[in-house]
Amino acid sequence: MREFRERLHGGIYQTFEIDRVLHDGKTDFQSVLIFETRALGRVLVLDGIVQSTEADEFIYHEMLVHVALMAHGAPRRVLIVGGGDGGALEEVLKHPVEAVTIVEIDPGVVELCREHLSSISKGAFEDPRTNLVIGDGVEFAANFRAEYDVIIVDSTDPVGAQSVPLFEAPFYESCRAALTAGGVMVAQVGVPFFQGAELAAAFKALGGVFTHSGVFAAAVPTYAGGVMAFGWGSEAVDAAAPATHATAKYAALGDLRYYTLEVHRAAFALPKYVQGLAGGPPRS
Repeated sequence: MREFRERLHGGIYQTFEIDRVLHDGKTDFQSVLIFETRALGRVLVLDGIVQSTEADEFIYHEMLVHVALMAHGAPRRVLIVGGGDGGALEEVLKHPVEAVTIVEIDPGVVELCREHLSSISKGAFEDPRTNLVIGDGVEFAANFRAEYDVIIVDSTDPVGAQSVPLFEAPFYESCRAALTAGGVMVAQVGVPFFQGAELAAAFKALGGVFTHSGVFAAAVPTYAGGVMAFGWGSEAVDAAAPATHATAKYAALGDLRYYTLEVHRAAFALPKYVQGLAGGPPRS
């Protein structure tokens, strides 16, 4: 049986048994592998790194999206940078938002995911509130002022010319300018246990840009190494606290599988080593 072996960090690997390969090729930007497994369903791999699996993508996408949107309370316009599999987009559209702009640099990823991973996006790209832009998210965000209530950065790890700028202060400054007065930005920032140096740099950059910033976490099985961390920043909102009338807003979201209001609050109770990487407890 064919296997896929993912190199994680410091010579650590995880291996997947492949039942069927659905796609194995290259776009103009990166290699893309999509395969099926019995345990995890379909798996998306970009440049040798697992991005999403059908089995556990709900954990990552629900936490990436709902913490920020529930903290804001009443988002109307949302920007997603990255997220070509459509999972974050699908979660955002569970809220009564007016418009969602998703900026993905690689059209090939979007098309392949729509073809082979429609179970993740669930028709989100066809929703009339969706505006798909093929382009560079860093350049796109720099063009707006007070336009978006929430900005979600659903990127790959900080490796390579396309991803590294998404973890640096100039991009965070563009996001701060593009947010409305009560806006919130959130981004995946890796696995603290293995990516401590990278995460500390990202947290420092967030703290230098936003008045309020910090980190929360969730356990995503295929992101090996413990918990996955999410960084956030805002000029006016404490992301750790769901907005007023949260109970009614949560009930309106429908059937979620990971996120609850209790999980929202608990996700900010971090191990001491993760707090240390972020320079101490969240700034609120």
